[in-house]
Amino acid sequence: MGQALRNLRGLGKISESNISEALAEVRTALLSADVHFRVAREFCERVKAQCLGQNVIASVSPGQMAIKIIHDELEKLLGENSTQFSPKRPLKVMLVGLHGSGKTTSAAKLARLLKNRGNYKPALVACDVYRPAAIDQLETLATTTGAKFYCDRAEKNVPAIGERGLQFATENFCDLIIFDTAGRLQIDENLIEEIKRLRQRVSPDEVLLVADAALGQEAVSVAKHFHEAVNLTGIILTKLDGDARGGAALSMKAITGVPIKFMGTGEKVEDFDIFHADRMAQRILGMGDVVSLVEKAQETIDQKEAERIAEKMKKADFDFEDFLTQIHQMKKMGPLGSVMKMMPGMSGITVGEKEENKLKRTEAIIQSMTKKERARPEILNGSRRARIAKGSGTKVSDVNALLKQFSQMRQMMKMLKGGKMKNMMRALGGRMPGFGGNGGGRFGF
Repeated sequence: MGQALRNLRGLGKISESNISEALAEVRTALLSADVHFRVAREFCERVKAQCLGQNVIASVSPGQMAIKIIHDELEKLLGENSTQFSPKRPLKVMLVGLHGSGKTTSAAKLARLLKNRGNYKPALVACDVYRPAAIDQLETLATTTGAKFYCDRAEKNVPAIGERGLQFATENFCDLIIFDTAGRLQIDENLIEEIKRLRQRVSPDEVLLVADAALGQEAVSVAKHFHEAVNLTGIILTKLDGDARGGAALSMKAITGVPIKFMGTGEKVEDFDIFHADRMAQRILGMGDVVSLVEKAQETIDQKEAERIAEKMKKADFDFEDFLTQIHQMKKMGPLGSVMKMMPGMSGITVGEKEENKLKRTEAIIQSMTKKERARPEILNGSRRARIAKGSGTKVSDVNALLKQFSQMRQMMKMLKGGKMKNMMRALGGRMPGFGGNGGGRFGF
């Protein structure tokens, strides 16, 4: 998609021939992101019609106008302003989906999100009677999120479990009741009939399909089948932290008309958020998602600690203890790759195991230092460095490389303190510090 947009951006004039050529690349990029072929074709046809019929604003280049049209169409396709959740209290939510899609963890994640943002008192009801581990998992997650939990390990009648779970939640004054149902490796009639009966018995306000973003075009078939059976009110798209670019989101919303309301972006219980069509459109186009990045930083970063470290940096008094704190703050925001995808222009950069290990190695080296050594790295002689390398499971050369980079960073801070911006840029060789390096640049402060 990035190359296709670069080609579009360079258009000085929009004609039928060059827009068709550029949109052929966009269509290929959408198909490679697992967008359903029919959705990709119809999308490109609408964009083409708009581009050819559009009066270009004087201050905007034709190429930029085409990109704006693509962005706006993507946002409409993903469900602009369609993610509202029922305001009812008590609010009853039933989760359905295939086995392995992430229903059980999504139940706990949804409970945590609505508890924190909507001040709900949640209850989780275990309606998966086929997988004993699912009940144990949900019970553990309920404890973690502070939700009430109901199960009946002896009962196999799922609608009866749901009804008793509803009564339990009411008796415990819970105003959010989430029913976690069983999944299958594929859709079968027994599963469908069971969730139909449960739906009739508990009358949920929201019926959410939990779908794996990596399912690709198969996600459309799954969404259609469940929607026809239980009349879905929304979709939770999971596992958006991997290589999945959102193609499944485009396809499911376009073909079923069911809005995507939430998305899971990682394994941790906090890696879950409301789905924003405009932000997903930006991510698909490789424009990043700065708003989500800022929100995540606000939720996870200790503001007082951030201000303390910023002040130390201004005074060029930044030490390894502060550096370690920064690493811990950044890790709270999630995997490095997920954070990178939110940064404009970074979506095409892959942050793999190598980069993640580099950050872990840096953390291990600092943790192997004494408090005195972290505060005064200049005392790290040969024997101390050898001890740190052994304690962190790294090489002395790794310790030396980190110390060298840290020394350069401190030197830059001193230059900034003295207002010597030109000297700093000369020291950097005209480049800003890299995000992925051991000491590259501040993040979030």
